Amino acid sequence: MATFLLEIGTEELPADFAADALTQLRDRVAKDLDAACLRPSAIRVDGTPRRLVLRLLDLPTRQPDRREERKGPPAQQAFQGGKPTGAAEGFARRCGVDPSSLEVRDTEKGPFVFATIQQPGRPAEAVLSELAPAWILGLQGRRFMRWGAGESRFSRPVRWLVALLDDRIVPIALDDCDPPVASGRLSRGHRLRPEPLPIASAEAYGPALAAAAVQVDRQERAASIRAAIEAAAAAAAAAPDLPETLFAELVDLVESPQLLEGGIDEPFLALPPELLCTVMRVHQRYVPLLRLDAPADPLALDSHAQLLSRFLVVADGHPEAAATIRRGNERVLRARLADAAFFLQADRSVASIDRRDQLDRVTFAEGLGSLRDRVDRLEWCTDALLERLPLVEADRNHARRAAHLCKHDLVSQMVGEFPELQGVMGGKYLLAEGEPRPVALAVLEHYLPRGAGDALPSSDPGAVVALAERLELLLSIFAKGERPSGSSDPYALRRAGNGLLLILQERGWPLDLPALLERACRHWAELLPHHRIDPHTLAAELAEFLRQRLQSLLEEEGFAPDLVQAVAGEGLALQRVLEDPSDARNRCRLLQSLRRDGELAAVQEVVQRAARLAEKSDLESGVLSPEGVVNAALFEKESEAAMLAVLRRLEPIASGRASDALAVAPSAPSAASLAETPPVAPGSPQHDRRYALLARSLADSAGTLAAFFDGPGSVLVMAEDAGVRANRLRLLAVLRNQAMVLADFSRLSG
Repeated sequence: MATFLLEIGTEELPADFAADALTQLRDRVAKDLDAACLRPSAIRVDGTPRRLVLRLLDLPTRQPDRREERKGPPAQQAFQGGKPTGAAEGFARRCGVDPSSLEVRDTEKGPFVFATIQQPGRPAEAVLSELAPAWILGLQGRRFMRWGAGESRFSRPVRWLVALLDDRIVPIALDDCDPPVASGRLSRGHRLRPEPLPIASAEAYGPALAAAAVQVDRQERAASIRAAIEAAAAAAAAAPDLPETLFAELVDLVESPQLLEGGIDEPFLALPPELLCTVMRVHQRYVPLLRLDAPADPLALDSHAQLLSRFLVVADGHPEAAATIRRGNERVLRARLADAAFFLQADRSVASIDRRDQLDRVTFAEGLGSLRDRVDRLEWCTDALLERLPLVEADRNHARRAAHLCKHDLVSQMVGEFPELQGVMGGKYLLAEGEPRPVALAVLEHYLPRGAGDALPSSDPGAVVALAERLELLLSIFAKGERPSGSSDPYALRRAGNGLLLILQERGWPLDLPALLERACRHWAELLPHHRIDPHTLAAELAEFLRQRLQSLLEEEGFAPDLVQAVAGEGLALQRVLEDPSDARNRCRLLQSLRRDGELAAVQEVVQRAARLAEKSDLESGVLSPEGVVNAALFEKESEAAMLAVLRRLEPIASGRASDALAVAPSAPSAASLAETPPVAPGSPQHDRRYALLARSLADSAGTLAAFFDGPGSVLVMAEDAGVRANRLRLLAVLRNQAMVLADFSRLSG
């Protein structure tokens, strides 16, 4: 067994390339080595800004010998008079064997000629030499480049290769590079140590790099950086503002990490905390320090209460140069914050309402007018939502005002320089101008959620404007004929659909989305006549798009695909699926619980059997009551009467007349006790308990329902008498319809 080392030495790599490249490298190497029958005990990939490293541990020194059998022509064609024919000789030549070694064997199709080929294994060194160039040049990423006159493409120019099998050099050549690169044993240490670094063997690589001030193990480097940041923050009685994206970037920006602490000039703490943190994190890759007792105020106008006047820097220089590095970073940050302060002052000199008028000068999208036109459409959406949502009058007024002003900061100098702050600066500017705090907060929150896992709006006005913003985007982009396709989604329409549904789920607001879309599409057809919109078709496309987004969200939440299909699958009534997006999640959760507890199978078996037969019935799918559609006088067996009794008990529950008290009753209630109870409103707590009661009642009745099909008192559903047959099919159709209130059981697997 041997250890193989491959180091790809480059100019400084982009931080966002390393992690993805290492994953690609590991997967490609594992696949190729498996095909070559060279299987190491471990594949290790590491990287720094100047190198990608592959190490194969316990690699066999050569491939195993292989014995292969090949089938040739029929024996009567291969041999005549006991001598090989041209067919046999050609087959032997192709297999690399002597014709005398060919064997004749009987097969299902008669005797055929076979050749046995002994293929000796090749040395691992030769195999690696052939495979490695494709491993290197097969890596993919953004913004790849060519250099010199060469044709090879890579993230940055490749400058050296180290390839060792134990202590022997494995010859690898990248001839299309300019200049060509050939493997050897000379590496490079830290960029401040330019002298060549000889590597004696693959095992000696790690210690040699460590001696040259390079921490090559990426996991160890990440652990040391995190430990240093946490220790420094704890010493300052602060919390590091360190998102995972920034942390991953820091790990791939340095080879010899050292943590330094810099200071923020006191006057700059008068700037908003989000502005300071954005400048430090996004533009300078610094780690801000948050006060542990900082108040949670997203509209804070200055940073004194939330930030320390210090920040952390993960540097990559000589320890003896720490003071110089610190001063340099402080100087750079000072200049960036001075620019930010200038932009803030310039923006504050213009009223937000005047900036809103400037939106006329900015095009939103081709065929959709300006940003000002978009705001007008967004305000219409806000009014349409407010007509349907149960908000107090003050929140309604705040939502309308926020919708009117929500995009004003897009033409501010601050957002022009720091696009990440859109909405944030808009809300702070409004608060500073004297707008009510709920209005400013709604402007800040109407961009939420910005992505998967992000926070949702905390206020009702913010949630309404956030819904309106996403609704307007979907309507307008769909109206101009653009749709997400594959990985292409330039307007982030999938994210907009997800955000809309997540907000509705979190708020628990029942909203008849299909009806709202129908009305909005009619309005859009009047607003944008040049797009020749068919309102009904557009509304149907948008409703189907949102149903697909709901399915995706449920599956991402961990629900089994068949459960998702049963409550929100294609073909189910969009009105039911989209009337209350939280309803689908609640039903999925209930079905998941029933399956986990082993209570779903019995109900599922009976309902699915009933649904298959009910397809032959003439009863409409929406009928939930057996009264007037099932004739008890046609019953021939007790099991039919028992089935009818079950349906009568289930009907008030399925139709939504179960009260709170009955929904938590220890046993299924009687039909009489439920008959006069008013229907349960969608989105209410009773609505969810109704499903639990329906599920429990179905489970409690599973034995009675099963007896209809099997056992001594069972019936033949497809009876010869047409009236009896139709009556029994209607019994089953009512059961299917009642169960459909919970889910389409026919879509459940198992």
